[in-house]
Amino acid sequence: MDIRKFKELVFAAGRSAGLEEMEIYAARTKELEVRVYKSEVDNYNLSDEGGVGLRARYAGKIGYAYTEALDDQSVEYLVNAVKANAQVIDSEDEIEFFAGSLSYPEVETYYPELDQVPAEEYINAALEFERTAQSADSRVDSVNWALTGYFSSDVFIANTEGLEQSFRQNLAYGFVSAVIRENGQVKTGSKSKSIYDWAQFDPAAMAREAVEEGLSLLNAETVPSGNYRIILRRDAARSILATFSGVFSAEAVQKGLSLLGDKLGTQIAAETVSLVDNPFVPHAGGSRPFDGEGVAVQKTDVIAKGQLNSFLHNLKTAKKQGVQSTGNASRPSFKSTVGIAPTNFYIEPGEDSYNALLTQLGDGLVIIDVQGLHSGANPVSGDFSLGAYGYRVENGKVVGAVDQITISGNFFTLLRDVEKVGSDLEFGLPGGAGNVGSPSLLIRGLSVAGRRGK
Repeated sequence: MDIRKFKELVFAAGRSAGLEEMEIYAARTKELEVRVYKSEVDNYNLSDEGGVGLRARYAGKIGYAYTEALDDQSVEYLVNAVKANAQVIDSEDEIEFFAGSLSYPEVETYYPELDQVPAEEYINAALEFERTAQSADSRVDSVNWALTGYFSSDVFIANTEGLEQSFRQNLAYGFVSAVIRENGQVKTGSKSKSIYDWAQFDPAAMAREAVEEGLSLLNAETVPSGNYRIILRRDAARSILATFSGVFSAEAVQKGLSLLGDKLGTQIAAETVSLVDNPFVPHAGGSRPFDGEGVAVQKTDVIAKGQLNSFLHNLKTAKKQGVQSTGNASRPSFKSTVGIAPTNFYIEPGEDSYNALLTQLGDGLVIIDVQGLHSGANPVSGDFSLGAYGYRVENGKVVGAVDQITISGNFFTLLRDVEKVGSDLEFGLPGGAGNVGSPSLLIRGLSVAGRRGK
């Protein structure tokens, strides 16, 4: 059944059953993922999932329900399930059913040509990952990941207050990881990328980059424990930012799960740091015209030259704080209730290239990857203690690889200790924390645990 016809049937049935404000959120997602191992397709997943979530007010309470079928039986089921759910909800939160924004932006989110790429091309690209990486150097022992994929989503939201909006988005992606083995040493290099123009996807170049990084980590040594000047390379900086992105959610602040609750308008980072949530970035996985409540999106300057200017809000948190929603209501699927998540969330790039940061670092370490983020980072306090590896730098030049070290610090202190921000902004693959990106960051100092003594 057409979603608009289904909407009318649900709203009519809901009114007859005593439901007050009503809202449906429909989403259909298609996903393809291909993994190749030893020249064979090791995994091939193709999914097509869709459904409708209904949110409505009944007897002063909000109820939720969802269905994966759009038929007459589902209309009755949704209405009855929402009524039953509303009667057991024990929340005093005020929920607003949004009537719609005055206008909605044009945002690049969908690329029709990408929908025309056949599955065989994804298989061939994964095979090219493996073939190129395996032949790039005799020390490549195996290609443990050669993966390509595709994601598309159609979103529709409408309510009884007059809101009705929809948009489409799609993207493809690739990930390759190569295992290097030499004289008993085993190292890994990897590369990932989101893709919107299939013609510009170059799996061979990505595979060579992964191999080159793995080779660069051979003969790594630990370093004496101490405090070091550090460059967090863009990918390591991005991982740390993604881990702590929740502290900028107004929901976390209002629940006492962020230390930034009383810091609005104050300097919480170095003047070199500006952190934005920007849903208008072309060809970016978090871009969209409206959020999970139908609110038109906006660019939000969360931190501007070190000053905390805003949290990320949905309608509920905005009403509690007496501000406007920032358009960050999140619904990962039609089955989900409303939360908060970033869109394209990143530290704005500076003017210094990565090589210029190396020169300014002088003597210190470059961290290219961190491990143990789930267990070694506390999103509330900001404290972290993470396994890491990267490179040792002397006089602005990389002189060797470093591993078996642990970096320790505090995220909020880290923000204040950023001396320079690089120009090499790069996003990762979109996930639950939004589409997070960062340039490389030159940090005044971090505690490093390695070997004892000099």
